[in-house]
Amino acid sequence: MATKSVDAAAVTTADETTRTEEDTEQVAEAAAERDQERAAEEAPAQTTEETPEEAPEEAPAQDSGPSGVGQGAGAVVAAALGVVSLTGSWTGTVASARESLIGQLQTSSSSGVAKMIKEGYGDAWHANALWAGLFALSALVVGVVVLVRPAFGEPGRAQAPWIRSVAWAGVSLGVIGLLLAVLKYTDVLLGLPTTG
Repeated sequence: MATKSVDAAAVTTADETTRTEEDTEQVAEAAAERDQERAAEEAPAQTTEETPEEAPEEAPAQDSGPSGVGQGAGAVVAAALGVVSLTGSWTGTVASARESLIGQLQTSSSSGVAKMIKEGYGDAWHANALWAGLFALSALVVGVVVLVRPAFGEPGRAQAPWIRSVAWAGVSLGVIGLLLAVLKYTDVLLGLPTTG
């Protein structure tokens, strides 16, 4: 009898092992089916998102050409040169001081007041106006080049609005600076005092 119960226990254990294996196989099959269903659901979404025929069409939408950084830098340089032409530059200050020193060396103490003013201050004022005019002209040229550049580039590529705005600011400051430089150089604006 002891043998029967051991044999019965062995059969019961074997049946339980078989049932556990069957359950495991069923769970694995169910999981595999779910994975296949998920893969089938994702596969159409992937093919609709990106197909080999559509991939080349999306490539031109990306920036394959120049990014416009050079034009932006040119616009900023034009605006900076325009500001320098209006506020003065180190170069203009040095040229003015040099002309003032040369004027002092060329005049003697016996020279007339008009000659001392012209040589000491007039030439220095003109040198400063000349350098301001050069900076203004540079701002004007760089700004115009930035504004005209898209006409010689890709036909369908538009220039960023901020680049146009800053370039126009550089052109405007250049025109104003050039006008003021000419007026200073010709002594129309803040001319030298007359001696009587």
